[in-house]
Amino acid sequence: MQKLLLNGTTLSIDKLFLASTTSVNISLDTSAFSKINASRKLVENWIAKNEKIYGVTTGVGIFSNVVIPISKVEELQRNLIVSHSAGSGELLPDEVIRGMLILRINALAKGYSGVRLELLNRMVDFFNSGIIPIIPSKGSVGSSGDLIPLSHLALCMIGLGKCKLNGKIISAKSALKKKNLTAIKLTAKEGLALINGTQMMTSYAGLIIKQAMDLLQLSDLACAMSVEALKGTDTPFLPELHKVRPHKGQQTSAKNILSFLRGSEIRESHRENDDRVQDAYSLRCAPQVHGASRDALNYVSKIIFTEMNSANDNPLIFAKTKKHIEGGNFHGQPIALAMDFATIALSELANISERRIDKMVSGWWKELPRFLTNKGGLNSGLMMTQYLAASLVSENKVLSHPASVDSIPTSGNQEDHNSMGSISAQKCWKVLQNVQTVIAIEFLVAASAIDFYRPMKCGKITERAYKFIRRNIKSSQNDRVLSTEIETALNLVRSGKLLNSISK
Repeated sequence: MQKLLLNGTTLSIDKLFLASTTSVNISLDTSAFSKINASRKLVENWIAKNEKIYGVTTGVGIFSNVVIPISKVEELQRNLIVSHSAGSGELLPDEVIRGMLILRINALAKGYSGVRLELLNRMVDFFNSGIIPIIPSKGSVGSSGDLIPLSHLALCMIGLGKCKLNGKIISAKSALKKKNLTAIKLTAKEGLALINGTQMMTSYAGLIIKQAMDLLQLSDLACAMSVEALKGTDTPFLPELHKVRPHKGQQTSAKNILSFLRGSEIRESHRENDDRVQDAYSLRCAPQVHGASRDALNYVSKIIFTEMNSANDNPLIFAKTKKHIEGGNFHGQPIALAMDFATIALSELANISERRIDKMVSGWWKELPRFLTNKGGLNSGLMMTQYLAASLVSENKVLSHPASVDSIPTSGNQEDHNSMGSISAQKCWKVLQNVQTVIAIEFLVAASAIDFYRPMKCGKITERAYKFIRRNIKSSQNDRVLSTEIETALNLVRSGKLLNSISK
């Protein structure tokens, strides 16, 4: 089994994705121990002196002016977890929950949260046990962190609530017993440290951006196959064109598409049989559109990496200066804006892809029969694939309205600006899945169009993709249940198998 070492500073998006979606054991880097212990010692010293510290010797939110007696400090921490476990709605995906736990451990490992090293070790054991807390998806407003989802995460660790173990939902108490673990008893500061942070929205963000980066490559590949299917030209992808408008993403996409088309017999036949001066925008402007999304998503990935390795609870403990600072590092605005940006960038990949799908099935190009069947009328062919793509693209447009522009005050107007980053992230998750489906449809349709040109071959790279698709989805002009083929194509896209097929 692979291992992941957490130290609060070097967690990458790729590592987060791997550990969230596969069986990986995590452990704490011993280099983090001294910082963790130093900040904890300060908290204990301050409590002994009865110092006023938010969420430790005071209530939280609007109750921050209520002093908590030393004898009730531990009770406060448990109460925070229980009272804030107020979520509703469908459950979060398992991989998002695993990502949340990894990210919370990583944030606490930075040594600015004042928790015991023992707590972190227990969290590591909890993750490695395979227990997955049951967490409702609704409730976070994205400031004071993802309070409600993180409370449900912590609830299972203190032996309450429900969780999933080996695919079955059981009580947390039973799951802990089965794994020979005892419920964690929280001490001063620890309850608040567990629930104050951006780990739900950031877990979504990390999982999204990893898949989005793969989708950028797949979009370029799908476009190249569509260019061949429509017997388009390769001139819009020539490097001298993009050198004079040197957006990095645009140049990368143009280079990709040109390299994917290299050696294409189908593309070469365009020069002989076509009187078009230039192709439609969905082909000709693909580098400009894909490239802009690529640049946007590269920006988003930098924001996510920074947040993944940040201390984002409140208050934070600074051992070197012996200070506790009550601040707002839990505020989700950086992720909220980034996720809204990512949603728009992803949506555009589907927008332009749907137009290419329509070109291929609608009879726009004279050499392709309408809806890619020679039995039109008796058979509808691939007519409905464009319907599905249009439906998903339309849904994406609604979901692309930014959540980050909204704010509703909470906690008696003490918390008077909220990021709604959790909503941005969950919308982006849906859009990602929709875009993956549209791109999968484009591959399916392009392969069906290319069937009509055989035995002419595609480019060296697109030929690999075409053959891989055809090994998994047989060519047919007869009507059939298309959802089966679409699901197969979608699996090839999501699993990474199609992308891997062109690198062999």
